[in-house]
Amino acid sequence: MKTLRLLIINLLLTSGTLSAQIQNFEWQNVQREYLVRTPAQQDGDVPVLYFLHGLGDNITRLDNEFHFQQIADQIGWAIVVPQALNEGYGTMWNAGLTASTTNDSGFLMALLDSLVEPYHINLDSVFFTGFSMGGFMSHRMAIEHGDRITACAPVSGLITTYMANHTAVAPVRMLHIHGTTDPVVGYDGGSQYFGYQLGLSVDNILKYWQDANGCSGEPEIDTLPNLKNDGLLFVRYTYDCGTELQHIKVIGGVHNWYQNANQYDISYFDEIVKFFKGNNNTTSVVNHTESKILKVYPNPTSGQINIEVSEASTIEVIDLQGRVVATPSLKPGLNTVDLGNLPEGMYFLKSGNEASVRIMKTN
Repeated sequence: MKTLRLLIINLLLTSGTLSAQIQNFEWQNVQREYLVRTPAQQDGDVPVLYFLHGLGDNITRLDNEFHFQQIADQIGWAIVVPQALNEGYGTMWNAGLTASTTNDSGFLMALLDSLVEPYHINLDSVFFTGFSMGGFMSHRMAIEHGDRITACAPVSGLITTYMANHTAVAPVRMLHIHGTTDPVVGYDGGSQYFGYQLGLSVDNILKYWQDANGCSGEPEIDTLPNLKNDGLLFVRYTYDCGTELQHIKVIGGVHNWYQNANQYDISYFDEIVKFFKGNNNTTSVVNHTESKILKVYPNPTSGQINIEVSEASTIEVIDLQGRVVATPSLKPGLNTVDLGNLPEGMYFLKSGNEASVRIMKTN
């Protein structure tokens, strides 16, 4: 327990002083705190976006970092930022990870009902997102309240083993975002920090929501534009479902909310809001005009591929876990590369900071 507390202390983010904008809501004889940001221009009822913080965090620090008022003004929605209680490990949502008896799920929905009239909330447009422990809690909200929630976008959070034993009350539009090299909340469901399994792996989370949302077949896979020198590759998986299911796999991504558009190829908030609004506009960069890789064929391939490049370069062959599995050097023009020793699966060809090309290796 001492080791766990020390780890949590190391993960805590700098706290700020609670401001007068923090409000209180009594739930089960406990005063719960929350923050609401509403758009400056509001005409009629507006959608509401819940943002759930991570372990040990507080809502004032979040508001200072993300500038929720600017986001509310930009998207025209109300943003609700509730505060978790201190459960002995720091402020922590009861997502089914510990033996806590705190009914956070009930609190969040009761708070929503209390905000409808004073803030003119549209109950047909209710959205949840959250980071880390907030991502865990977003999954729980989707499972328990998918009949009232329009869409969820957990980031770096899992479905706990406890919640995996529950059947989702209804299909819910779902976007799960996760880094493949996250050491805190691992892509495989484990944790290098806590030393035990925190929940389902991301692959099993997607299977859970495929079943809940009535999905079939293999997903459509698209690489997002890869133009920044951020060491990351963002890959979107879109499933054929009765209710929309997507996953953004951040190859090389760690336990971080990637937000700075000047530094990273995507902004999480932008991607989440686009998904919530239903105008995601997924983009494949297989034939991106800025790439030095002009042609790759045959694709799929069982072994050798032909790669045509505009200038001499070294190509990285990257697997879905973000590992560089080959680095062939190419001369200008047509080159033949043998991938016969690689296992079956999806790979990406990447030249420097330029757009990547997706290939399928078969047996």
